[in-house]
This record gives sequence, structure tokens and C-alpha cells, in this order.
Amino acid sequence: MKKPFILCCITLLAIAPVCFVQGKPAKEGKSGANESTITDLEKSAWEAYKNKQADAFKALMSKEYYGVYAEGVKSLDAEVADMAKSDLRDYSFSDVKVVFPHPKMAVMTYKAKVQATADGKDISGTYNSGSVWVQQGGKWVGAFHTEAKTQ
Repeated sequence: MKKPFILCCITLLAIAPVCFVQGKPAKEGKSGANESTITDLEKSAWEAYKNKQADAFKALMSKEYYGVYAEGVKSLDAEVADMAKSDLRDYSFSDVKVVFPHPKMAVMTYKAKVQATADGKDISGTYNSGSVWVQQGGKWVGAFHTEAKTQ
């Protein structure tokens, strides 16, 4: 129980300075993205994962992508490797919020209700989730994702 809490706290401490450095949030039109653009990208990543489309998933992510979970920190390659051992049957998002602390950065938070198994274990439930999307070379890519199962 303490380990997921500590990982979440470390993640928040790592992201907080980036959010507070900016004087005011970027305007939607300036970065070419808005809340629906980022939400659509997040859903595309989930769809690629659900359908075990490794190449499509990788195309949506930064090469420097990292995910933070209760079981540890995963690189993009580790995330793709786990895709083969998972069965994401269904998912839905609620309480979606997207902010732009910088014109080339979007932070998305939401609840994800999932029906899934990983390594043969049922991991279905509701997760508090967060993702960071950044603009690299004119393209929005996922740079970070974390989730913690609700109690």
C-alpha cells in the first residue's frame, strides 16, 4: 500500500515544478491542440494497447516515454512487451481534465474503468490515471503515464 502512494507522491513532486514555472496556461490555438485533441490521442493509445497494435502504440509515444505503476517504472519497450501479456477487454474514461502548462505540453488526468487481465490475473477496476503529452517535431506524443487503482 505504501509503495503506490510513494510512487504517486514522487511523480507529483517531479511534475509540479513544470506546472508552476509557467506564468499562465497556454492558449489552445497557440499549440494547435485542445482538450479533445489530447483526449483523442489518449484514447488512440488505449485502443492500440487493447488491440495489441505495438507499432501503432509506439508511433503515439515518445522514444523517451516512461510509465510509473505500482509494480515499477516501465520504458516504452517494457510497456510494449507487457502488451502481449495483457488482455484489455473494455475501458471507459470519466472526469477527464486537460491543462496546458506550456504551449508544447499537455497534462491529462482522468478515471479509467477497465476490464482486463495481466499475466492471467484479473486487474479490472477503476484507476486514477494521468498522462503527459508533449509536442516534438510538430507532433504530439505521449511522454509519461501513471495510474493507481482506487480502493
